[in-house]
Amino acid sequence: MMRRTVRLRTTSAEATRDAAAALAELARPGDLLLLVGDLGSGKTAFCQGFGRGLGIDEQITSPTFALVQSYTGRLDLNHLDVYRLEQVNEALDLGLNELLDDGGVTLIEWGDTITGVLPADFLEVHLHASADPDERSIELLAVGPTWSARVRSVQTALGPWLEPDAEGGAEPC
Repeated sequence: MMRRTVRLRTTSAEATRDAAAALAELARPGDLLLLVGDLGSGKTAFCQGFGRGLGIDEQITSPTFALVQSYTGRLDLNHLDVYRLEQVNEALDLGLNELLDDGGVTLIEWGDTITGVLPADFLEVHLHASADPDERSIELLAVGPTWSARVRSVQTALGPWLEPDAEGGAEPC
């Protein structure tokens, strides 16, 4: 399985939203992104920016208790939070397969916990808080052919936030 990594750094929640909005410009129907990180690492801020990049005007909030929220933009956005699920198969009960097939883009917070029921073609977005409460280290891991083919475009779109040592190209994993 092909894997490629792009590393970013943002210095505020708004910069995280801006980077996500720039990434959303590359979104295609059926794209899947897994948002990974500790509580407070910026997963919902990332989703808000991604939604803004899709032209969504609605306020995007964490679906922690609703589990699934959908929004309409240039592409529909399905936003899931699987943190509270006790078993991987519960994700299927949420209509996950239908959401992945509906032609929208799906972002799943805590998505790394359910990779066993997901297609092996996604962008995994790891968000890490640093000692500075506003700064985030973001690692984008392209898994499978769909996002791997777009790594150069991702680097170009996210140029302002690339880690200085990452400007030479994505690293194979």
